[in-house]
Amino acid sequence: MRTSRSEFVSLRARRHHVRVWGEAGAPTFFFLHGWGDVGASFQFAVDALQGNWRIIAPDWRGFGQSQWNEGPYVFADYIADLDALLTHYSPVQPVQIAGHSLGGIVASLYAGIRPERVSRFANLEGFGLWVSAPGETPDRFGKWLQQIRDNNPAFRPYANREDYAVRLCADNPRLTPARAAFLADHSLREVDTDPGASAGFVFAADPRHRWISPVLYPLEEAKACWRRVSAPTLWVAGRDSKIMKQFADRPDDYRERMACFSQVEERLIDNCGHNLHHDQPEIIANLLDDFFRATCTSMLTDMDSAHLAGLGSSLTTRCPGSHRVAVISARPRRAE
Repeated sequence: MRTSRSEFVSLRARRHHVRVWGEAGAPTFFFLHGWGDVGASFQFAVDALQGNWRIIAPDWRGFGQSQWNEGPYVFADYIADLDALLTHYSPVQPVQIAGHSLGGIVASLYAGIRPERVSRFANLEGFGLWVSAPGETPDRFGKWLQQIRDNNPAFRPYANREDYAVRLCADNPRLTPARAAFLADHSLREVDTDPGASAGFVFAADPRHRWISPVLYPLEEAKACWRRVSAPTLWVAGRDSKIMKQFADRPDDYRERMACFSQVEERLIDNCGHNLHHDQPEIIANLLDDFFRATCTSMLTDMDSAHLAGLGSSLTTRCPGSHRVAVISARPRRAE
């Protein structure tokens, strides 16, 4: 297991925890986690990387060991936090970013808002949210106001970390017990459940993240940002993820979102759900190794197919229109 270290930096008057692998001066990319996750959960993919990278993986505000808000969370804060993070670690040099889910959503917007700051972008199922009907707005605001008034959010408690690891394996059969135990160690915090009772464990996150957003997802505004992304973009999806199954019922929506990016390569990974970095970390690592070290525009030509074959994977390609797609088939991994 590659050794990491914790750094704490002040960004926009908030104390942010940042997990760092590798040394200063090494080629660098930023790894941005999804909702309810932490930077440490990229450990499995980091372990499989072949390059001598420095990887910088922050905990978003209110997640992991980063400071909580005093009140509700506003999505735009993630974009401003990312801007401050990049300024702290790379004030001049454009950066390479890999973002999963929420991390990909934030990074894709940022890469269009400040295209000069992002040299390459790997999007791991951060393809944006579903569009809600405008008629839902009054009820959403009403529910949000009631949640603020009640102010009693909570995550489900667990008696111990082992119980949570068991649940992780039950929810995701691709996750090995060893990896589930690692995630339980880094994803929970210890709390006192009741006065005089033994301690329990809950998610290491502010439960106010569970509050509904009163603002509808602005897909057209997001597309306007995506169309300004100048960085080569790697678009990676798990064939078995719930998100891709939902997009199967709206293929035009999926293609329209991807088409907003001017330089995009698509990778579809078999035997893989939404948490790609948990289900197929070796393949994710290989894709990031090749993508971030590529120096020409044809990433498919540069791809190390021999390395993928060594992982027990086959790579096929097709070119439907203006982008390229590779389908990666992975053998199921034995339990560790």
